[in-house]
Amino acid sequence: MKVIILAGGLPSTLIEEDEKMPKPMAEIGGRPLLWHIMKQYSNFGYRDFIICTGYKGEAIKDYFMNFYIYQSDITVDLQTNHVEIHKKQTEDWRVSILDTGLNSSVIQRLYMVKDYIGQGPVLAAYGDCLSDINIRELVGQHKSSDSIATFAVAHPAGRNEILSLNEDGTYGGLKAAGNNEDAWANACSMVLEPEAFQYFAPGLPSAAPNLMERLAQEQTVQTYRHKGFWCPVETIRDKTWLETLWAHGSAPWKVWED
Repeated sequence: MKVIILAGGLPSTLIEEDEKMPKPMAEIGGRPLLWHIMKQYSNFGYRDFIICTGYKGEAIKDYFMNFYIYQSDITVDLQTNHVEIHKKQTEDWRVSILDTGLNSSVIQRLYMVKDYIGQGPVLAAYGDCLSDINIRELVGQHKSSDSIATFAVAHPAGRNEILSLNEDGTYGGLKAAGNNEDAWANACSMVLEPEAFQYFAPGLPSAAPNLMERLAQEQTVQTYRHKGFWCPVETIRDKTWLETLWAHGSAPWKVWED
């Protein structure tokens, strides 16, 4: 099963240099958010990634083109340009990087990669959200349902749209903001059937800008209720908190072994 990571969008406000970078390239513990997300998915056996880029997508391409070198210690002979690799480290990932436009919406980006997903269901994730969602359980619940999509949901972090869920977990739309044990928000991870992509085509009558809304207008959308850790990385404060957790060896999203 392939994993689509939405890594486009505007410059990151998490990086304070003059030369802004894509938000998924903001670093936690010396590694981009993108790397942390991919480690989570690969921990559950999903290692074939499609990365949708936009703003400065070349920075993401460069990172993966030189991934082997970035991960390892090296010696460079500056006269011959010979590079000797020490402590070789890499990942068993296959990574496709696609330019999906600077100002494209999530729906538009997903539609642009439809020819790369294959015949079966796919996973999709936002490139600026960390969690300890059990991806295997998310996929298992989706496969046991007849839904066109299953979205992971979690208790809101205080600034999220609140979702209306029916007793069986199906999605019923948006509702007024709230922050309690009955409130759920989109937790940035989902499973999509190939048929879902037809509803992302441009020019369709539906004007729903929200991904869940667009699909729910056409088919049953299921949710997977995640009660553990998740954090959309939206502010410097978020990044600082996550850096502290990582530095102290208590990062909840680190579900993999070193």
